[in-house]
Amino acid sequence: MKKLIFAAVIVSAYFLLSSADVLSQVVYITKYKSEADKVIYVSRYKSDANLIVYDTDYKSEARPMSGIWYYTKYKSEADWIIYFTDYKSDADIVVYYTKYKSEAGWNN
Repeated sequence: MKKLIFAAVIVSAYFLLSSADVLSQVVYITKYKSEADKVIYVSRYKSDANLIVYDTDYKSEARPMSGIWYYTKYKSEADWIIYFTDYKSDADIVVYYTKYKSEAGWNN
């Protein structure tokens, strides 16, 4: 339990210190961890996630702090450059993908 609270505090502090980065959620996926703004781990469990993500096909649906992500093919269009890791301990953000737009957002 203490580890969970500590992790929540660390993630919160990270986002407060990098608040300019969390304003929008148009994302570009990179193959290189060193190039990424955010390192993402995808959880199979909603309860593990910091962020519940809904993928959209429309850039106009991506909103600040919404968890609705639009993936772009062009790095220059992205607000976040993300790298997917296989290890939860390496991640800045743990995400869970949902089929429902209404579930998207930060998991409290």
